[in-house]
Amino acid sequence: MSKRPPNEALSRLHAETGWSQRQFATAVNRVGTESGMPLRYDDSAVNHWLGGTTPRPVVRPLILETLSRKLRRPITPADAGFPSPAPGTSGGLDTLEGLMELGRQDMDPSRRGVLGAALFSVALTIPDWPDVVGRLSAVQSGKARRIGFREVDAVAAMTEKVSDLDDQFGGRAARPMAAAFLVNTVVPHLQADAPEDVRKALLSATSDLLYLTGFMAVDEGLQGLAQRYYVKALELAGAAEDHLTFCTTLRGMSLQAVDLGHSDQAVRLADAAAAASPSAGPRMRAFLAGQQAHAYAASGSGYRGEAMQFIKEAEVAMERAESRAKAFGSYAPSSLAYHVSQVRYALGDKKGAVESLKESNRLRHSHYRRVSVRYNSLLAERELELGRLEEACTTWDTVLDDYPLVQSGSADQKISNMQAMLKPHLRNRAAQAVYERSLSVST
Repeated sequence: MSKRPPNEALSRLHAETGWSQRQFATAVNRVGTESGMPLRYDDSAVNHWLGGTTPRPVVRPLILETLSRKLRRPITPADAGFPSPAPGTSGGLDTLEGLMELGRQDMDPSRRGVLGAALFSVALTIPDWPDVVGRLSAVQSGKARRIGFREVDAVAAMTEKVSDLDDQFGGRAARPMAAAFLVNTVVPHLQADAPEDVRKALLSATSDLLYLTGFMAVDEGLQGLAQRYYVKALELAGAAEDHLTFCTTLRGMSLQAVDLGHSDQAVRLADAAAAASPSAGPRMRAFLAGQQAHAYAASGSGYRGEAMQFIKEAEVAMERAESRAKAFGSYAPSSLAYHVSQVRYALGDKKGAVESLKESNRLRHSHYRRVSVRYNSLLAERELELGRLEEACTTWDTVLDDYPLVQSGSADQKISNMQAMLKPHLRNRAAQAVYERSLSVST
């Protein structure tokens, strides 16, 4: 680490947080743990940083993220008095190079540990629709060959197939296939010559694939990787002037944020998705309003009015919704019931939340096995919160019917949660039976 004059920029930010130096260090350590990089900084380290010592390059993003979360705005290296990132990082790559790098890293098993440690950032720069719409120059075509709608249809069909596999078997099984397809087939298509209508259609289809791959990365717990896929999906959706995928991706980012406990960012992203789709049809409006309701409810009782307003909008829109929707972007009555459950739970109505979640599970098609594992697990957890141990055990038994068939990080976590929650109740026969069964299927 090199010695510099006192870092006045970082000192100003530190003063704005209201933290002591020890509190600052503790917050950085917490973010480090979240990113898979345990740290043991104390107030003396912060004192060195403020005095002009430049933190290690791998630690700087953690410091910026810590400040961003506390101050509720993006903090750049320049804002904190840090050197600019070295050239040659992915941020300096053009669209196609960035896609190729992203897919290759995801395909490489030796990179999985690095990808898993990538930090979910609340300060991620999200492009607005006007910033990306129509920017076809971001994707440079070559002249080696020419493609047509047949190649576009193949990308769309592959995306639907991968989505189907994800629904049935989980993202761990399907995402490597998507990454390989992106690198080996889609990027070469994007480099080929094509008429403008074909190129726009291909950009739109690729954006769908990127959104889906990001969604599967979330399922695996690879939060930072998911954000990278999502941002690329936004860029290509804008280039294709594809409002639907642009809004769907923002909505997916809001869902990721709310599930991680970042409710402020979830609201910002959900509102941005709604604002970017002024002429949405009723199903899309229900899709967006349901997520707005969830995000506002998660922000606390002070937003009860907004949450109830948006859930009502979602219910009214669903009643008028058309029957057609994208296979992995659709919003069904079961999805709405899930959002009603989340809103009720966040606002303190736990019994109502359980009933709505039961309705969601009843309405959902059995094809969606991965979602069934997650939502039935959530139902059992909430039944146990209400003291309904026997009911929870019955619900968890249904989870264990499907779990062995699913390769999913989120499903694995739900089984781990189940075992932890059942341990205090092992004197109960039903609890002991479910617990022992869970051990047999999770080893």
